[in-house]
Amino acid sequence: MSKKWYNLFVSVDQAAGGDSDAAQPPADSATSAAQAVADIAASVPAVTQFSGPVANPSSFQEIYAAGGIQPPEHGYTIMKVSDMLQSEHLRGLPAEVKRGTILVALEAAGVKIQDVIEDAVKRDRALDTYEHVLEKSVHDLEAGKTDENAKIQAEMERLEAEHRSRIQANEDAVAKEKERFFGWRLQKQQEEKKIADAVGYFVSQNPITTSGSPAPPPPKT
Repeated sequence: MSKKWYNLFVSVDQAAGGDSDAAQPPADSATSAAQAVADIAASVPAVTQFSGPVANPSSFQEIYAAGGIQPPEHGYTIMKVSDMLQSEHLRGLPAEVKRGTILVALEAAGVKIQDVIEDAVKRDRALDTYEHVLEKSVHDLEAGKTDENAKIQAEMERLEAEHRSRIQANEDAVAKEKERFFGWRLQKQQEEKKIADAVGYFVSQNPITTSGSPAPPPPKT
């Protein structure tokens, strides 16, 4: 119960006692006001039941309306009181003067300060409840996206392993083909040596190549 409007209520309740110039009100008066605040807070459900979804979470009026909070016929809500306190007529005045002026206005309109405080508690509870709604929505989204990311990561790892396997298979195929080619080339050189040795008996310049130099590339088709 440390919120500013609780303190306002205590001060207003004390001012209503008639001694607005007193520096410090009697302790029993403060205790009575604090108990009154506690009673009001206890009378308002801790969790607000919303009648439906809120289309625009940035609109507090929609949140209040969904929480069943409607301005009273006399129109004096805590928001109206807040606007009055911030008006150009009261903005620069001392806090005690502001309190007294609001009390006079409420009395003239036949409005009890307790009704205004109850409206404040209802709005506060609605905002707190909706905060939990939004927080749960964020947590649910985070949990869902975390699970989705884990599946995506697993799929990426599976695809990576599959592609690495294909790359390795391609490299193995090239290595195997090279090994086969080099083996064939060795046999070719041996075959050419046999041919060159046989031809060498009959020519002075042996036309047979046995160096194993690469053959010219095949013609383009």
